[in-house]
Amino acid sequence: MIRIIHHRIRCIGCNYCVEVAPDRWDMSMDDGKSYLIDSIEKKGIYIVKTSDDEYDSNSEAANICPINIIKVEKIGS
Repeated sequence: MIRIIHHRIRCIGCNYCVEVAPDRWDMSMDDGKSYLIDSIEKKGIYIVKTSDDEYDSNSEAANICPINIIKVEKIGS
């Protein structure tokens, strides 16, 4: 199991996360920022827990993000 954390308020809308992990990320038509699909928001931070099979693509999204607002971590089941 993994946890993906997104500090959306700082997003610049570069779309890189959507390009490398389109099953988990999308762009908002309202404000032009990316959003973490199926996440829960708490104080401007969006979090989702998902299966290990999404680890590689979302780790790439975290690494490619120019402002480092995505964190992916492995957690227990």
